[in-house]
Amino acid sequence: MKKLSVALALGFSLALPVHAQNTTELFVGINSGNAQTQGVALVLASQAVTQKAAVRVLLCSEGGQLAVKDKESAVLKPSNKSPKEMLQGLMKAGAKVEVCALFLPNSDLKPTDLIENIGVAKPADVAAYLLQANVKSLTF
Repeated sequence: MKKLSVALALGFSLALPVHAQNTTELFVGINSGNAQTQGVALVLASQAVTQKAAVRVLLCSEGGQLAVKDKESAVLKPSNKSPKEMLQGLMKAGAKVEVCALFLPNSDLKPTDLIENIGVAKPADVAAYLLQANVKSLTF
């Protein structure tokens, strides 16, 4: 009986990480500097969070400007929010947001120029994340 209990406990402990990996995750890459394109990307990401998906956003090229403290973006209808405001709301809802590894070195910006809690992505980490079976990807 003791061996059966140990086997069951071991079986449950091995099953838990598999269950945790089955959570739907959405990776959203934003490269565009167009406010409407950024807006639709962030609206879809917000809807995914609402539907209990984990969301990770990577900002590159002109999309990286959303991460810069002093940059403003246009207000969009019908929400009357800018893509930057949408991004900050998404972060408050738990999304992970990063700029790509090429963004800062190819601009005159430093990590301190970024909005608080926006990091710099590590290519190896992003690649490993994207290779997970439960991750869906959208690029704008």
